[in-house]
Amino acid sequence: MSNNRLNNLEDFKRAVSSTVRALANDPEIDISYGTAPSLTPGQLRLPMVYTDMPHNEITELRGKGDSFSLHRRFHNQNLHNEFMPQEELARQVFNAIEDARVEAIGSNTMKGVSKNLKAKIEKHYKEHPINNDDGIDKTSLPDVLRLLVRERLTQEKPPKTERQTIKSLRVEIDKKAGKNLDQLIESIDNQGKFSLLSRQVLADLDLTPEYDADKEPDNNNDLDDQTDNDDLSDQDTENESDDSTDESGQTSEEDVDENADGDQNSEMSAEELIETLRQAQNENAAPPLNDNDPLGLYSMGPGYKVYSRDTDEYIAAEDLCDPEELLELRKKLDQQLYHLQGMVSKLANRLQRLLMAKQTRSWDFDLEEGILDTARLTRVATNPMHPLSFKAENDSEFKDTVVTLLIDNSGSMRGRPISIAAMCADILARTLERCSVRVEILGFTTKAWKGGKSRIKWTEDGKPDKPGRLNDLRHIIYKSADSPLRRSRNNLGLMLREGLLKENIDGESLLWAHSRLISRPEERRILMVISDGAPVDDSTLSSNSANYLEDHLRHVIEVIETKSPIKLLAIGIGHDVTRYYKNAITIMDADQLGGAITDQLAMLFEDT
Repeated sequence: MSNNRLNNLEDFKRAVSSTVRALANDPEIDISYGTAPSLTPGQLRLPMVYTDMPHNEITELRGKGDSFSLHRRFHNQNLHNEFMPQEELARQVFNAIEDARVEAIGSNTMKGVSKNLKAKIEKHYKEHPINNDDGIDKTSLPDVLRLLVRERLTQEKPPKTERQTIKSLRVEIDKKAGKNLDQLIESIDNQGKFSLLSRQVLADLDLTPEYDADKEPDNNNDLDDQTDNDDLSDQDTENESDDSTDESGQTSEEDVDENADGDQNSEMSAEELIETLRQAQNENAAPPLNDNDPLGLYSMGPGYKVYSRDTDEYIAAEDLCDPEELLELRKKLDQQLYHLQGMVSKLANRLQRLLMAKQTRSWDFDLEEGILDTARLTRVATNPMHPLSFKAENDSEFKDTVVTLLIDNSGSMRGRPISIAAMCADILARTLERCSVRVEILGFTTKAWKGGKSRIKWTEDGKPDKPGRLNDLRHIIYKSADSPLRRSRNNLGLMLREGLLKENIDGESLLWAHSRLISRPEERRILMVISDGAPVDDSTLSSNSANYLEDHLRHVIEVIETKSPIKLLAIGIGHDVTRYYKNAITIMDADQLGGAITDQLAMLFEDT
């Protein structure tokens, strides 16, 4: 056996995922593994894990996860934006210096994280070496400053491949900005003061004018103590972040034992670690957008912007409600729709028969090898000279499939529509699970009426013109694609909770659902939207143009329909959604929803 073999890939993935969630202080982060690593709203996608994965690649993968976690925990994007310079190159350098600060906090506190980040950085600069012509190449300044700041904050030298380049540029940079660079270490735990010093460094290098100290934000001390109370020892952190694999790259026996009973023990371990990391940013902060998406699927589109993401929420349904109340709401849902069970179940059985028919296997007969064909033994009995006959089963070409159901949780869905939507989601998930089709159920609304904290912040800032989206999103995960329905069944009752259903901002919700689905490994991916109206948020529309949210929704739909491999369809309840979606139907009564879902899915599954 190779010394670099990972004997149990699932145990290794669970160990990495638990560490990422714990260090980020966010247990709701979705972590997947694929051929194209990326960061999307609500989800981190790490490189594919394989059995013969070299130890250096394992460490690099961990480094990517640790870097993401540290940014989620120690970086305040709103504070960062307050100090952001206007010039493009200055912005890049400013971002690079902040990246160095965040990663240095983890490196200085946790030896395992330091080792992982070092592997990630070395791999990056091996594949993307710094350009060095004559003097300082301005296009390389962000990378140069990232390494110089990292060296001052952690005492870690630049990668060997770049030391000569850094050496030739260090003298000129130190001459201009060395004094302020040396002071950065004193403010590493205070993002506000650190950002102010970073602006001084940029001014020293003639990249931007000096920052006006009179405009220094009042919340510079927001993060003063965010690392003071970290009580993780280096050894503890190594066990969590690095020692999940031994020197040969194998999952350690301790981690295998810890995860032997499945996700429950792994999650408990993460929760214990999270309790020691409570000096963190808001657990419900929105994940950063993916700026490197090659298809542009996460672009907000022309003219669309968000005033504040600070209070957006991406949350599992069980975290919005205690288990006892969820159970009561589920019972209420079952009572309301008892008389519809038979009707919807018939439709579900029809869909199941269709899918099972597509997965029916055929047989090849009269073969020289395979399974003995007992039906043809009579020929041998009547004629002993006749050879035995064998048969073999042909595999079906049914595509591996995942379906995401995105349900409008706005106030206009209150009553019968939301009840039937919840029950249809339940029966759909149950039916498709029988056919080995994964199902994800998501909901979208806002946290408040009339703008919530986003509008309050906008008002305190003097009500600048055209603020963009001006409300706090609430995106709810009722059932993830990898979770069986039996674990998530009660979550669907949350849709009946009083006060949950508020406004609907469809464009960003569609992007969120798409971002979760695009990273799935299944060959066929389907996104179905159920809504009863156009996007409406009074706070946003009262401060922007009347078509602001609708124009954004049209842009998002167009991009997904023309550039994405995901099949998109929509069902409008009492509202014509065919003017938005190419593949859509409109029903006039919520009672028709079960049949509409079944018919639409049947049509898509016909397209093999």
